[in-house]
Amino acid sequence: MRRNSSITLLSVGHACVDVYQGAVASLVPFFVAERAYGYAAVSGIVLAASLLSSVAQPVFGLLTDRRPLPWLLPCGTLLGGLGVALSGLGGSYALTLACVALSGIGVAAYHPESARVARIVSRGSHGAMAWFSLGGNLGFATAPLLVAAVVAPAGLRWTPFLAVPAAVGCALCLPVLRALGRDGNGAAAAAAAPCPDDTASFVKLAFVVVCRSVVFTGLSTFVALHVEQRTHGGTAAGTVALFVLYLGGAVGSVLGGSLAGRWERVTVCRWSYLLGVGAVAGVVVARGPVLFVFVALTSIALYVPFSLQVTLGQDYLPSRVGTASGITLGLTVSVGGLVSPLIGALADATSLRTALSPLILMPALSWLLLRTLPEPAALVVPTWSSGRETTPSGG
Repeated sequence: MRRNSSITLLSVGHACVDVYQGAVASLVPFFVAERAYGYAAVSGIVLAASLLSSVAQPVFGLLTDRRPLPWLLPCGTLLGGLGVALSGLGGSYALTLACVALSGIGVAAYHPESARVARIVSRGSHGAMAWFSLGGNLGFATAPLLVAAVVAPAGLRWTPFLAVPAAVGCALCLPVLRALGRDGNGAAAAAAAPCPDDTASFVKLAFVVVCRSVVFTGLSTFVALHVEQRTHGGTAAGTVALFVLYLGGAVGSVLGGSLAGRWERVTVCRWSYLLGVGAVAGVVVARGPVLFVFVALTSIALYVPFSLQVTLGQDYLPSRVGTASGITLGLTVSVGGLVSPLIGALADATSLRTALSPLILMPALSWLLLRTLPEPAALVVPTWSSGRETTPSGG
């Protein structure tokens, strides 16, 4: 199987899985309307899915570092879809909570191993990994549209139809795994550790990802309300701002892979976060239509480093690729969700603009940390179609 075909299949499969990361939050209005759940109850449902998924990812990463587990791709995909599909059928709160927890475990099982497989089939290409990350971003962004289209006509009893993306994602990953097994690259990748681990640099990178998570999650939660206030455009303006935030992420993901083909990844990430300082400041202080420009620039600045941080983490911990993937994709991302309630509490006590102002510091901290990070040495990555070994490429 050609490398581009494999990455395309993995990217679309990644989108099918990450639909379920956004689907739980999108189901909240339906839980409130049909089951009269309160704010605390629905917050518990969202927290159970997101936090369990994020915390469990490093655990699955540790497991895949001990032994490649490619079967986690189809199984994790199916579990992610099954949990969401069943969440609308049970009447009890405990059963609903158990279903979304099952979905979170499936999502957690999928990501570390899928990142390892994507690294192998892409031969370490930063551009290919960017396309793989883009699939997940698009899946998350389209979740509200999918949930509305399926559940709105007939209510929660139609949630079983939400299992369709899981079935598609499972089918797409199977030919990639068959080819991987034929070539024997899974075993080669597991055995390859050409460079010693740089744990100190990885810890610094983890803090960089935490800072990014705080600012992006904070803006995702409150940018719609902030834009409504600053533009006096009503809910339509807030909806457009949120769409721009997600669309800019898609652009930034692809742009990051392209830029990494020209310059070192650490350099690209550093300049992106420096741009992010000005962009986030613009979001906080600007008024009128120019605010949408700053939202777009912020999204691009935060997403250019997204896939590059995953490959940097893998290269800093070449003997623990699964663990590195689980932390950069999962654990550190959950921190943003934990900080968002603090932003809301500060907004209640002061104003939303005041509460968003500290977010300007987050990309600045990322920039400072990246100034101390070295670019990892070019690592040997097994090729997809042969036993030869190559160094990572940018395209």
